[in-house]
Amino acid sequence: MRELTFGHSPCPNDTFAFHALTHGLVHTPLRVRPVLLDIEELNRRAHSGEFDLTKLSVGAFAAVGDRYRLLRSGAALGHGVGPLVVARREMTLQDAAAGRMAIPGRETTAYRLLRLAAPTLHDVVELRYDRILRAVEAGEVDAGLIIHESRFTYADHGLVKVIDLGDWWEQETHLPVPLAGICARADLDDETRAAADAAIRASVAYAFAHPEASRVYVRAHAQEMSEEVCAQHIALYVNEHSLDVGDEGLRAIQRLVGQG
Repeated sequence: MRELTFGHSPCPNDTFAFHALTHGLVHTPLRVRPVLLDIEELNRRAHSGEFDLTKLSVGAFAAVGDRYRLLRSGAALGHGVGPLVVARREMTLQDAAAGRMAIPGRETTAYRLLRLAAPTLHDVVELRYDRILRAVEAGEVDAGLIIHESRFTYADHGLVKVIDLGDWWEQETHLPVPLAGICARADLDDETRAAADAAIRASVAYAFAHPEASRVYVRAHAQEMSEEVCAQHIALYVNEHSLDVGDEGLRAIQRLVGQG
């Protein structure tokens, strides 16, 4: 049985969706060893082809297209799932772009969307995604580009939404927001890539059929997150596109990759 390394995030949507695969609950000829890292760290490591399978921001696809190929299963995209720009007071996106903005990484899909919506943006500081809300709250930056569970908790920090970049993208393109996908190393043979795709699809299907099976595992990697936020996170980011990206999803990915 061949072992493949699988890089994905510790966020609830990933630990929920891939729990069955990484814990031997689906039938597959592959053995998978998970490595859990922040999405921007996964984007960075993809440049050296470190992992056999890895989650990647769609914003990073163009830069590593020679090393990885997108699988149809395991994607994170949909409607109402986009990143937000938040600030301490109400302002326009143009005002936010004129100030200092915290971002979760230059290769994230969120940053690519922001650059499309606010091309005059110039003063950015990279922070790990879970530090951005506090940086905005403390006045270290004028605004923040937030992803993951931060969209559910920014109001707890006294912050307000400047723009929902997912809504902006959907209005501009009439396509779902393509956040991330699972990619396999380009040098893996077709049979191995197909087996990985099938295994990930089976894992997502298992998660939908047995949502409580991964609960302890999900909570172990999200200890600072409430049960409610965990549930919201999973419900928003794990959907039918996680089973198969679909033709509409592929069009959305191609559109965003082509525009950055």
